[in-house]
Amino acid sequence: MNADGKVTTATLKERKQRGERIAALTAYDHLFATLLDQAGVDVILVGDSVATVMQGRDTTVPVTMDQMVYHCELVSRGCERALVVGDLPFMSYQVSVSDALKNAGRLLKEGHVEAVKLEGGSSFAPTVAKLVAAGIPVMGHVGLTPQSINQFGTYKTRGTEQDEQDRLVDDAVALEQAGAFAIVLEKVPSELGQRMAAATTVPIIGIGAGPHTDGQILVTPDMLGMFTRFRPRFVRRYRELAADIGDAVGSYCDDVRSGSFPAADESY
Repeated sequence: MNADGKVTTATLKERKQRGERIAALTAYDHLFATLLDQAGVDVILVGDSVATVMQGRDTTVPVTMDQMVYHCELVSRGCERALVVGDLPFMSYQVSVSDALKNAGRLLKEGHVEAVKLEGGSSFAPTVAKLVAAGIPVMGHVGLTPQSINQFGTYKTRGTEQDEQDRLVDDAVALEQAGAFAIVLEKVPSELGQRMAAATTVPIIGIGAGPHTDGQILVTPDMLGMFTRFRPRFVRRYRELAADIGDAVGSYCDDVRSGSFPAADESY
């Protein structure tokens, strides 16, 4: 961190050099962003996972730029310490470098994030280089890339074969050379996470990539037990809030229907 405690892109690189792990989570609104920031999370990602956990969609593909700008602005206003990163949604950067510059610029100017994240390997290194040259910090994302689910056809583990592992390492190195300040590595064997962290000088942030990466990220509603449609193997649930919320709401409904709420000391 710098002198006032703010986490920056430079902070993350320094953390890797010192062997200090990075804790990252997702947020999509001001309330949760404030809670995560105050709890000491290093990086808050405004993920396009908003589609599945907040919008009830099956994939991240439908999320629009306008929606991402909206959620980024909400989150950014809730953060003082954490580095806020905004996801570039599907087809906001793949068509052309000019599209990528325009849309990444929107996330910084309108969404007030401090960096953007994009999915893809070596083929997007020129795009990363252009964004970085324009003053836009970029976080990469390789391994399982959810925006490509229609190409993959499945959410199975990536990098299980040697040739794909080699390609993913090459992708990470290419992104680093293009100027990416960190790279998310999703759903790969643990040994690849370790190899990737050793092959780069920028932090590798794992999600289902084993214990040897430079940091970890989870989707917040997953780790709090709020999202229950499915549970990836890599998610550790620190609470079961869906059940707690259900109990609380049920008690409220019972109290209202019985007339016990509000009581005298809850009335004017």
